[in-house]
Amino acid sequence: MGSAAGATGPLQLWGGVECTINRLADRYVDQIVLSGHDRRSDDIDRLATLGITALRYPLLWESCAQAPDPQAWWAWHDARLERLCALGIRPILGLVHHGSGPPATNLLSPGFVTGLAEHARQAVQRYPWAEDWTPVNEPLTTARFSALYGHWYPHLQNEQAFWNALLTQVEAIRAAMVQVRQVNAGARLIQTEDLGTTTATPERQVQADFDNQRRWASWDMLVGLLVPGHPLWDRLAGMGFSDRLQALARQRCAPDILGINHYLTSDRHLDHRLDMYPPHTHGDSGAGPIADVAAVQISHESAGMEGALRACWDRYRIPMALTEVHNGCTREEQLRWLVEAWSMAGRLQAEGIGIHALTAWSLLGSHDWDSLLTRSDGHYESGVFDVRSHPPRETALAPALRHLANGGLPDHPTLRHAGWWKGHALIGHTDVGAAAGGMVAATRPLLIAGFTGTLGQAFAGACRLRGIDHVITRRDQLDITDPASIGRILDELNPWAVVNAAGWVRVDDAERDPAACMAANHAGALALADGCALRGIHYTAFSSDLVFDGLLERPYVESNATAPLSIYGRSKAAMDAALSSCGQRALVIRTASFFSPFDQHNFAVHLISALRSGERFRAAADCWTSPTYVPDLVRTTLDLIIDDEAGLWHVVNDGAVTWTDFAMQIADAAGHDGRLVLPTPMRDMGWSAPRPRYAAMTSERGVLMPKLTGAIERFAADLG
Repeated sequence: MGSAAGATGPLQLWGGVECTINRLADRYVDQIVLSGHDRRSDDIDRLATLGITALRYPLLWESCAQAPDPQAWWAWHDARLERLCALGIRPILGLVHHGSGPPATNLLSPGFVTGLAEHARQAVQRYPWAEDWTPVNEPLTTARFSALYGHWYPHLQNEQAFWNALLTQVEAIRAAMVQVRQVNAGARLIQTEDLGTTTATPERQVQADFDNQRRWASWDMLVGLLVPGHPLWDRLAGMGFSDRLQALARQRCAPDILGINHYLTSDRHLDHRLDMYPPHTHGDSGAGPIADVAAVQISHESAGMEGALRACWDRYRIPMALTEVHNGCTREEQLRWLVEAWSMAGRLQAEGIGIHALTAWSLLGSHDWDSLLTRSDGHYESGVFDVRSHPPRETALAPALRHLANGGLPDHPTLRHAGWWKGHALIGHTDVGAAAGGMVAATRPLLIAGFTGTLGQAFAGACRLRGIDHVITRRDQLDITDPASIGRILDELNPWAVVNAAGWVRVDDAERDPAACMAANHAGALALADGCALRGIHYTAFSSDLVFDGLLERPYVESNATAPLSIYGRSKAAMDAALSSCGQRALVIRTASFFSPFDQHNFAVHLISALRSGERFRAAADCWTSPTYVPDLVRTTLDLIIDDEAGLWHVVNDGAVTWTDFAMQIADAAGHDGRLVLPTPMRDMGWSAPRPRYAAMTSERGVLMPKLTGAIERFAADLG
């Protein structure tokens, strides 16, 4: 077993890029390709700005074996590893990451062991200086997903295949390290595993006890513990694995560092009461039918990351690192998870527990992990960088990491709350009480102007759900056309950011009162922006697709010239021009055609109301738009605000439809008769204000919103 000595020196900050190559039937999915890292030579310099000292980096067997030109493949890695070394960053080379090998092999084949050993030999001969290696990432998780649950290739669902797959990977780890150490005797094995704890109702405790033994299996095999007398020995010996286990025990390959990957879903809870949980959680076990759910959703008292580290240290006394710290969630929750992990690791290190490093994972984000990579839905979770922007855009995690690397802690206002997994417990302050338009805040809140509007209420609701201190104001509390009112409220509340969801929204009425519309949407928006700029407060305003004339006939992007047809469009175009050129911390969100189940005053809700009553509903057949689902808009905008983003962004759901097509899709998703939708020429819609015929939008800065089709499905489900 390892040394009992705790960690020495300060906690190190490592990084990692999601690099899985997993196989589904005959299709390989490569996260490096999905993130665009394979096409960006400057990513290494980008990552180096974070202050990390080591980087988990792919040198993957499947990618090498299937490369059209192996020499070009190696040369690609030569350049990047050379740059890492020049920047003082130590690579931790991964050879298989949730993979099953090239097409000629799989997790149950002896060829997996010999093939990976050969790949390791070639790698170490090319990079003999490399100190840290992870031949196979998370072998237990990969064996479960591939041979027990059937998610990944070879898509099996039996326990014997699972143990065979796990043994094969552990044997391959050992064989690869033999090759590496023949060239570099001091090379270190950093062996990762997703480590969680399972709890259960008494009726399923037997299964939970088994799962809690099984979670150690890969490390137990490597350190030589899985021998006669081990709780799992009889079960595995009965399957015919005793000779392979004894061979591993004789030729032990103990990790130099145990890499703990722990996610909010790592701790599980098993329950026999299936009716309490949705069908997708249902399964079978040796103890009978079970619902398998994330323990943190049942109780905020799950063992968590700290419990995993303590249990691992007690069992092995081998130095540890947190090798994946990532939360696929909203931005403030990502920040909270990171800071909580860093603070916890530092506290354990001070106790003498051997935790050496924390790895900020998914530096470039990840794709489709919400479906465990079983579907290609285009679902992207941003990380420290958001690769949907060109070039990749820093999120709020980037400055947070720099704080940690320099020995400090981030001080973002959203960190005053604990994460949802802690029940949004407040740390030493009082909530704002924004639902009633309250004006009392003990901390710097997010200020939302626009109490009575759809957008203002949507932001307030999102802030409540996300644990973000906020104040939402009525006009008698904040009049955006009155500089004195603006100064008074900003000085009283000292907000860290302001969202201007106020202003004139009645497009047709603006034609009859242009002065009032311009005062609210142009002069008022600029006055509030100026007040924020004077005090160094981030400011967000909202613009519209109606700033365009509709003659482009392809989706508009941020750099396209405005040419509004209506008074309302002119008011927004004037605001856009002023804010985009002012150089302030001003974020302008240009969006369009709101729909939401949580507000009664939008096209989609009016449509459903009519269809439920069996009434015909008119929708413009020759007017194109990019509808925007308000919950998506608010989530994305809040993330951009937390990131301290500025400038003009187009933020709409990804899609372009006529109003008639939009109505038809909503009717279909909600289960109503689309024949009641009446396609109508725009000239017959009765609109006072002229509209552009084609006002669909997309973004040249980065398409941040989900597909429109998925948003419509969620609208229908939420409305139901």
